[in-house]
Amino acid sequence: MKIEIKRLHKTSKSTIGELTIDGKFECYTLEDTEREVKIKGETAIPKGTYKVIINESNRFKRLLPLLIDVPNFEGVRIHPGNSNHDTDGCILVGMNRSLDYITKSRKAFDLLFKKMQGAKNITITIS
Repeated sequence: MKIEIKRLHKTSKSTIGELTIDGKFECYTLEDTEREVKIKGETAIPKGTYKVIINESNRFKRLLPLLIDVPNFEGVRIHPGNSNHDTDGCILVGMNRSLDYITKSRKAFDLLFKKMQGAKNITITIS
């Protein structure tokens, strides 16, 4: 499965993008803002391609997608949330978007996660 996030709108608080699976639109994303110098819990991960596994999150106490080998980051996951206050460098997903906010996040996550659970060799490219 090939997931791609195209970052579209950047503000001082967040970065909104579109997530596709094998080229087909799935949902919107919200990440922290991109920065030249990383600030812990307030910076989007570097652009690039990463392997994704699904494992137990100690923080959330449930299975969640985890990005592997993100430079200078640990524990980068895809999970529900609505604003930059809900992410510490992770990728949030939602069905709708507005300035610095996404909505229907749990619905978007549940649909995406169901597809991911049945997939093998998941990669995510962020551009």
